[in-house]
Amino acid sequence: MATPKPRVKVPKAANAGEVIVLKTLISHDMESGQRKDKEGKVIPRKIIKKFSCEFNGAPVFSCDMEPAISANPYFEFTAKVNESGTFKFTWVDDDGSVYTDEQKIEVK
Repeated sequence: MATPKPRVKVPKAANAGEVIVLKTLISHDMESGQRKDKEGKVIPRKIIKKFSCEFNGAPVFSCDMEPAISANPYFEFTAKVNESGTFKFTWVDDDGSVYTDEQKIEVK
């Protein structure tokens, strides 16, 4: 499996107090640990178990994921921005791997 690749869409700019839409997707197989390969061996579980988003260090959104979630998890949510800053997105894998992305926004 290839290294999971996060993709994030954040507006470059917004007005103070505006509610913006954030979109995230991570390319990940999300293997549940219940399927078997051609030889009948169980394919080990490997899922993104947690996703979170922060803005300037303050939590915006987070969730825990279970094996039933589809491959390539996609999230779309909103946030109200009052100041310029940086959104930090974090995905945590079962094996302890952590994938992050950061996006800046300018607030007028």
